[in-house]
This record gives sequence, C-alpha cells and structure tokens, in this order.
Amino acid sequence: MTDRHERLRQLAARRLRFASVLTGAMIVLYFGFILSIAFNKELMGRLLRPGLSLGILAGAVVIVASWLMTWVYIRWANNTYDRELAELQQ
Repeated sequence: MTDRHERLRQLAARRLRFASVLTGAMIVLYFGFILSIAFNKELMGRLLRPGLSLGILAGAVVIVASWLMTWVYIRWANNTYDRELAELQQ
C-alpha cells in the first residue's frame, strides 16, 4: 500500500512539473509578444508583405504555439499519465 501511495505521489509530482514547464513557456511566449507590442511598435508594425505585419505573424505564432502545447500535454497525459494511473488503480 505504501509503495502504491508513493508511486501515485511521484506521478502527481511529474504531472505538476510537466504542466508547469508548459505553462511557463506559454507565459514567456505570450508576455514576450505583449511586451514587444507595447515597447517596440515599429518592429511589430513592420510589413513583411502587403497586409501582413510582423505583429500579426507573431500573434498567429502565439496562437499556434498554444495549440501545440495543448497537443503535447494531451499526448503526454494519454500515453503516460493515464496509463500509469490505470496501473496504480488496479
């Protein structure tokens, strides 16, 4: 019983670390984008092509990155966390 409890505690700690790393990366990416807009308007307003500024492209990258991080977390949870949790429940 104690070994099972300890394995569950370790699994929960790994999940927290994994989610914290992804959350930290998203915070850095998002606030980096916002601060770039706030303090470097000229750079973010620079046109790459007619109708496409660096700011619009960077905003799209932030959105796609959030989708990718969500996908990474879901994939990890389905393949690692859920599988190990099911083993512990048996």
